[in-house]
Amino acid sequence: MKDTIAQVRSYDSSVRLLMVNQFTINLGFYMLMPYLATHLAGPLGLAGWLVGLILGVRNFSQQGMFLIGGTLADRLGYKPMIISGLVLRTAGFATLGLVESVPALLAASAATGLAGALFNPASRAYLAADAGERRVEAFALFNVFYQAGILLGPLVGMGLTGIDFSVTCLAAAGIFAILSLIQIRALPARRAARTDTADGVREGVLRQWRGIFANRPFLLFSLAMVGSYVMSFQVYLSLPLEVRRLGGEGRSGTAAVAVLFAVSGLSTIVFQTKVTAWCKARMAPGRALTWGLVAMGAAFVPLLLASVLASAVPVPEGGPGLWLSAALPPAMSALLLALGTMIAYPFEMDTIVRLAGNRLVATHYGLYNTICGIGITVGNLLTGVALDAARGAGVPALPWVALGALGLVCAAALHVLHRSGRLAPAQAEEGRRTAAA
Repeated sequence: MKDTIAQVRSYDSSVRLLMVNQFTINLGFYMLMPYLATHLAGPLGLAGWLVGLILGVRNFSQQGMFLIGGTLADRLGYKPMIISGLVLRTAGFATLGLVESVPALLAASAATGLAGALFNPASRAYLAADAGERRVEAFALFNVFYQAGILLGPLVGMGLTGIDFSVTCLAAAGIFAILSLIQIRALPARRAARTDTADGVREGVLRQWRGIFANRPFLLFSLAMVGSYVMSFQVYLSLPLEVRRLGGEGRSGTAAVAVLFAVSGLSTIVFQTKVTAWCKARMAPGRALTWGLVAMGAAFVPLLLASVLASAVPVPEGGPGLWLSAALPPAMSALLLALGTMIAYPFEMDTIVRLAGNRLVATHYGLYNTICGIGITVGNLLTGVALDAARGAGVPALPWVALGALGLVCAAALHVLHRSGRLAPAQAEEGRRTAAA
């Protein structure tokens, strides 16, 4: 931990502030969001489809607007978009705690999603710009702060929600309001390099987008990385469902689910910088990305083995044996998913900058987030279908085989991109020039 703190201090104040920002953003977000569905369905008494609609609007408004948010950041500057997103999320979270009508809840949910689309690409592009040649290490530290917020947020939210959900909403809104004021005072203004045409006129948005969509290496990389997001999201989807299936809905099941998140978050906080330093010293970025995806695919082997073993040896009906059978395989999977993410994430963020040719970086991050967000939605839908079908057919190992295969396919795709040289910046620049001609 001392080494991590020393690394953080070695960066400029703007980079350090962006890392603290991300921790605080996740703290406020995860204080509230895990308990929103329960509030909507419980005290407010909304139908299940309305709860799903309100949550879906938030996700859609964020994923659908990432490209717009990134484009605005590149044209107007990173700081205005970061502050705008924080202010908008302040208003959205406060509204969620104060209103009960469905239209107002939908508007507040959309505002919280749009807020993420504004500050997410801008903050990553800002971090990449100010970290310079130390981008990989900076994004490793960024992930430490990111995971720390995810780990602490639900714990704080649990205590506040025990008082009242409106208290949680207002506390989260207050965090974002304070964070907004800090950015206004302390975050230096930073703009992307201006992109001009050959005759000195600033490029239009549509021309910029055509150039990005013509950047085949970037698009291929984005598609290859979709699987990593589908797999990592299983910490929130299939792994907790498997724990509940085996351990039940009682305290033991709840404790086992808590172990998943603790293993994932704490392992990243403790080991991220060490893993990144080890990989950077021994691997090219493309190779590190490949091994990260391999580790994520291997994360489902413990669940696969547990499913096969359960068909031969009955699961204990109670006691420590039941708890271990419900908690241990998913916890091992969560640990391997965290390891794969630790390996891949810093090089993933750096590769986007390199494929962008250090040009319109926020716009590239925005499109990348949109592609991966669509992939997560489709992947989670298919995973849910596979879980239901597997249980109905008595083949519980099927989802784990499919997710493991997804990891290997994505790793193979990244290996091909790396070996063919498509992850080299020159390839992206050539595609951009072709589109602009």
